[in-house]
Amino acid sequence: MTTARLPLFPLNAVLFPGLVLPLNVFEERYRAMMRELSKTDESEPRRFAVVAIRDGREVAPTAPGMPDQTALPEKGPAAGFGPDPIQAFHRVGCIADAATIREREDGSFEVLATGTKRVKLLSVDASGPFLTAELEELEEEQGEGAGALAEGVLRAFRAYQKRLAGARERSMTAGQELPDEPSVVSYLVAAAAVLDTPAKQRLLQAPDTATRLREELHLLRAETAVLRHLPSLPAVELTRAPTSPN
Repeated sequence: MTTARLPLFPLNAVLFPGLVLPLNVFEERYRAMMRELSKTDESEPRRFAVVAIRDGREVAPTAPGMPDQTALPEKGPAAGFGPDPIQAFHRVGCIADAATIREREDGSFEVLATGTKRVKLLSVDASGPFLTAELEELEEEQGEGAGALAEGVLRAFRAYQKRLAGARERSMTAGQELPDEPSVVSYLVAAAAVLDTPAKQRLLQAPDTATRLREELHLLRAETAVLRHLPSLPAVELTRAPTSPN
C-alpha cells in the first residue's frame, strides 16, 4: 500500500485523472496552500489532493441564516466542514499536479492543475494553516471486458453529445480523435457527461475500469433517451460549467 501526506483541497466537484482543473484561489487557507506549493521547483510535481464535498462549503460562511455583513466569518483550515472534517468529504478523490501557480497583486492565485491518480482519504489534519490528508493511492484495475465496453461507451458518448448539442449544432467530438485506452475513455466520459456530483463520484470510485464503463453506458443511454424527448431543451448551455470560485 502506497500512502502519501498532501495538502487537501475540497471542492463541490469531482476531479478525474487526466483532466485539467482551473482554480481561482482567494480564501486565506487555500492561499497558504498555494504559497507552500509554490516553494517547490516547477521541475518537480506540486501535488495536492482534491476531494468532493459531501457536506460543507468551499467558502466559509459568515453565520447561519440570513447574510450578516457585520458578522465575523468562520476562520481556520476546517471552516465550514464541522468538528470532524473527514466526515464532510467523499472518501475517494484525485491527486492534482499544479502546472501553473500564478499569484495576483491582491494575493489571490490563478492555478492550473491536472488530475493524476485516484486516492482514498484515510485521515484529515486541521492543525496547520490548511488541511492536509493521509492518502492511499488506488491502482486502476481494468476488469473483465474493458476493451469492448470502451468501444460501446464511445459510440454512446458520440450519440449523447450529438443530442446534447442539438441536431443542428456541430458535435463536440467532430474532428477530434478520441482515445481508445479503456481507463482514459472512462475518465474522459465521466468528466464530460452532464451529471451531478454524486453520480460523478460513483464513477470515480468504481472498483475497476470495466465497472465504470458499464455504469457510463447505462447513464449515457438513459440521458440520450431523455434528450430525445426534449428537443427544445437548450442543453448546450449545460456544457459550460463555471470555474470553481476557489
